[in-house]
Amino acid sequence: MDTIDRNLITATQTGLPLTPRPYHAIAEQLGISVDEVMMRLKAMQASGVIRRIGVVPNHYALGYRHNGMTVWDVADDRVDALGEQIGKLAFVSHCYRRPRRLPIWPYNLFAMVHARSREQAQAYANQIAAVLGEACHKSDILYSSRMLKKTGLRIAD
Repeated sequence: MDTIDRNLITATQTGLPLTPRPYHAIAEQLGISVDEVMMRLKAMQASGVIRRIGVVPNHYALGYRHNGMTVWDVADDRVDALGEQIGKLAFVSHCYRRPRRLPIWPYNLFAMVHARSREQAQAYANQIAAVLGEACHKSDILYSSRMLKKTGLRIAD
């Protein structure tokens, strides 16, 4: 990683500029072409220095104040296939498998839903339950009580 790459990471690590052409603004800030910005970002993604570039919405600011991690005890022989289906549901922001911690924690599938009301979150959980069917033995919804700081790795200037 050279100085330009480091400066590019520093310039983008707190988010892209909220302008119609954010990569152009970054290029201007760094004194390089937009083509070089794009080439360097793609190279850093390909090498694994940058894992992904994506939107990180503030669900609370958008009116989604009833955010729940739905947790499911799903048959081990079906959890991967069913988890893929759950992850494709439009109202699920992320879905993943984790090991159980018996006897305290029986859940092995997690799916985050964002809703405007508890009733809507429960309706989403009901839709997930319908997909899981008899493969699901137990479930719960763990509601967020506050928004946690969502950031990636930061490097100092």
